[in-house]
Amino acid sequence: MAESISLIKEKYNNIKASEGGMSAFIAYYKEDTRSGVKSLVQRAQKQLLAIEKEKERVAALWEFENKYRHEYKIICGIDEAGRGPLAGPVVAGAVILPEDADILYINDSKKLSAAKRSQLYDEIMDKAKAVGTGMANHEEIDQYNILNATYLAMRRAIEKLSIKPDILLNDAVVIPEVGIKQVGIIKGDAKSVSIASASIIAKVTRDRMMEEFDIKYPGYGFAKHKGYGTKDHYEAIKKQGLCPIHRRSFLSDGGGWNADL
Repeated sequence: MAESISLIKEKYNNIKASEGGMSAFIAYYKEDTRSGVKSLVQRAQKQLLAIEKEKERVAALWEFENKYRHEYKIICGIDEAGRGPLAGPVVAGAVILPEDADILYINDSKKLSAAKRSQLYDEIMDKAKAVGTGMANHEEIDQYNILNATYLAMRRAIEKLSIKPDILLNDAVVIPEVGIKQVGIIKGDAKSVSIASASIIAKVTRDRMMEEFDIKYPGYGFAKHKGYGTKDHYEAIKKQGLCPIHRRSFLSDGGGWNADL
């Protein structure tokens, strides 16, 4: 007796995230003439094609790693999150991936949903040779300015690595006071798999910190806007004043908060 379409659909739902599973599903059911089964096979074929295209996209992200690997064995990507917000730290990520790292859907963290970033964060942490995170808090941002605080966070991320890199691939910048070969790549988080990985690590780490700050300093909406200058955030500041993690240098005019901001 032929399997019911509902059972076949259940099988499809159980394997649709698996490339090997989809290939096997297609091979097993491709001769089934029932329209419901044919529809499931076609969906599996489309998903398989989408995965192949994604593999090609991710393969292109290894361009810079492949370019420098013949000369530098240990390649590290560096990126940051949180240069623009009105509150909280700037966080940097440093990631060293193995040559055979297979991480699909990796991209500039800004182009990913929060759920996808969280999923990729776990995968990067699992597959990377080494990961380091560093931060500069709101006080350091006010003291040194945001650019120098970003460099500080990046140096701290590098120091946290369990392996010393031979070369750093950075998103656009060259970090001062680092005795390692560096290459600044414009829009590197969309061009290098290592930098994209670092951007995800930095973004997820910072977002989770801001969610904790939301509990500590309620009423500002930090869990929602992560400290960026949204309308709701400005309204909360007008109502409650500044809280301890606000960057005074971003919100001041002659030393006091500018209510017109």
